[in-house]
Amino acid sequence: MKPYNIDQFGLEILEILAKNSKITHDDIAKQLNSSVEKVKKTIAKLEKDKIILKYKTQINWERVKHNEVRALIEVKVTPERGVGFDAIAEHVYRYPEVSSVYLLSGSYDLLVQVEGPSLKDVSLFVSEKLATIKNVQSTVTHFLLKKYKEDGEMLVDNIEEKRLPIT
Repeated sequence: MKPYNIDQFGLEILEILAKNSKITHDDIAKQLNSSVEKVKKTIAKLEKDKIILKYKTQINWERVKHNEVRALIEVKVTPERGVGFDAIAEHVYRYPEVSSVYLLSGSYDLLVQVEGPSLKDVSLFVSEKLATIKNVQSTVTHFLLKKYKEDGEMLVDNIEEKRLPIT
């Protein structure tokens, strides 16, 4: 993948949007001491060039009793000649159950995040779809039991600062 050439102004906009995707163009312009038109033009270019892929709301589903099951699956594969891990990763990420796929270093080659309505559905995905892909040697499935922090946000109630008193 070719590196994207971006200036400091564009980087600052990305950092602001990463923290708060609901911020207005006016507020970004004020923070950067710039014109609203320049901000709009830069954001439009970043969207067109697929640097900004989407705007996302992060929801603490555990608080609203959302019952979806998530699993992290370590996958060991034999890379294909000429395409390495890319062809296998593409095969995996095309499944609708798969929310993320990462190439890893270490004992396993891919880390796959899967979401489904039940443990049985996720287990069937692993055994009937993922494990049967050509060149998949083995899988290890870890079911997520509780989330404490996600994308930099604490997901637990009653977060107290745990500082020692100064004496």
